[in-house]
Parts: sequence; C-alpha cells; structure tokens
Amino acid sequence: MLLLVVFCLLATAWADSSHPLSPEFIEEINQKATTWRAEANFHEETSLDWIRGLMGVHPDADNFRLPAKLLHEEDDEDLPDEFDSRKQWSNCPTINEIRDQGSCGSCWAFGAVEAMSDRYCIHSDGKKHFRFSAEDLVSCCHTCGFGCNGGFPGMAWSFWVHKGLVSGGPFGSNQGCQPYAISPCEHHVNGSRPSCEGGGKTPKCVKKCEESYNVAYKDDKRFGQSSYSVNRNEKQIRMEIFKNGPVEGAFTVYEDLLSYKDGVYQHVHGKELGGHAIRILGWGVENDTPYWLIANSWNTDWGDNGFFKILRGHDHCGIEGSISAGLPKYT
Repeated sequence: MLLLVVFCLLATAWADSSHPLSPEFIEEINQKATTWRAEANFHEETSLDWIRGLMGVHPDADNFRLPAKLLHEEDDEDLPDEFDSRKQWSNCPTINEIRDQGSCGSCWAFGAVEAMSDRYCIHSDGKKHFRFSAEDLVSCCHTCGFGCNGGFPGMAWSFWVHKGLVSGGPFGSNQGCQPYAISPCEHHVNGSRPSCEGGGKTPKCVKKCEESYNVAYKDDKRFGQSSYSVNRNEKQIRMEIFKNGPVEGAFTVYEDLLSYKDGVYQHVHGKELGGHAIRILGWGVENDTPYWLIANSWNTDWGDNGFFKILRGHDHCGIEGSISAGLPKYT
C-alpha cells in the first residue's frame, strides 16, 4: 500500500504543464495508464476553478466522521468475487440511477441520498420506494457543512437519523416533495444543456413541498434508524455492501479522473483537485485488477454512462478511508 501512495505522489510530480482537459493531456494519460482508458468528457475550455467546485467534500470532513465499529464477523460469510447491487436488488430502481449535482459542491449530499434511497428499498424487500431529496439535505442541514461550498458526508447520515429527509427527484422532474433546484449544465463534450458558469449558490431552506405534491413537508419525512462509518477494511466494506446495500465513499480526485472513460481507474497523471463523495455499489475483478464499482453524480454523459471503477484493496486515493452508511427506519 505504501508503494501505491508513493506512486500517487510521483504521478502528481510528473504532470506536465498542458491543460488537464487538452488532447495532449489525455494522450499522456493513455500512455501511462495500463488498466483504464481516458477520453474527453469535458469541454477543453471548462474552468478548472469550476471543476474544483464540484469537489464538495470539505477538508474538515474527517473531523465529523461518524463512529466506526466492526460491523460484520469476517468468518461468517464467503463473499463472491464480483457483486453488483443493480443486479442483486433489481427491483430497486434507484440503484441504476445517475444524478447530476449541477454547478454545486453538493456531492457529499448526493452520495448520501442516493445510498439512502437504495437502502430504503432494499431493506423493505423491494416493497417501498422513496427518492430522498438532495435539495432538502443541501439546503436544510446546517450541521452538514456549507451547502454548495462543501460538506461532511458523515453528518448527512446523522441528519437523516435525527431530522429526517423528504422526497425529491432531479431538477425539473416534479418528483416528490422537493426536486433538486439547481439545473444540470453542459460541462460535457456534446449536449444541449446551458453552459456552466460560476458556482451554484446554496438553495434556501424551505420547509414546504411543491404545490403539485399532495403531502405536507413534515408528513413526507422519512428517517434513518442508525448511521455509522465503516472501518478502512476492504472486506468489511464489501460485507457492508453485500448485506445492507450501497454506501457513500469519499476520495481524492486528481486531474486524470476527469477524462475517465472505462477500465479500472488508477491515478497516473495530474494534480490533486479536491475531495469528492460518491456511491459505491459493488466490486469485481477486471483483467486481474480488483475494483470498486462506483456511481458518480456528474450525469450519464461522464465516464461509463455515469459510472466508473477504481482500484480496490489498496485504499487508492483514499477510497476506502471514508465510508459512511446507515439503516432506514420504517413507520
């Protein structure tokens, strides 16, 4: 593991001065990468400051981690070599969904509500479906950090337990009590969405549902039963996903990830951009390289239809060091 950490640092030092979204930079990635392939996802003119604004795990997030405990006895379960929550719980549609955080550093909230939505369905044996609202969490959890300017994943799960969250789908969807208020923008290579300019402002906390939704805000709330961290232990994380469903993870993003297309990502080129939260929904092995299967929140035209794989078992770029989760409560 130490060698991989050193390699991560060396790869950063080797980065040249070409723009990280340029064809030259992408070509350099593909010359160095052996387990994955890069391709343009963002317009070359996209501001790096704007991209850094997407990395919404606040630097102080580790100070707000939930207590970690040994959740699973490691000898009582033979785990499969490959596992995909989308297949395991195919009657839970949210597991297949990729959301879009827009021009807002709200990944800390997206990774949380996505996994909460999955688990709400999973632990009801597929009988209950509820899309937890990123809007409600970003705007109303004042203990979670700074909204669009970054937050603390662990506190998002704690808020779910103590305050609850209402329902809400994507921007403009009219789904649920509070759909996301920040529109997607065209930070990708091809598309018809508006261009991305500046960072999104944190929406105001409004404890009211859309007029078209016939349930009161307080009555739409759903709660978590518990919230916790999972230890930095690859098998513990796999067992948690296997038994309870997708988890929220956080890791350090480097410039080369911006151009991920397919394969098992390993950092090989570029500088650090910041901390980013995502949803981990499975694992596997590709060409003898173990990986985590991950859902991002940069829409479906980034990466592999919004998903990506990253090296598993070596805490690569911190991917196994900040895992948050919890169990739903039914009333």
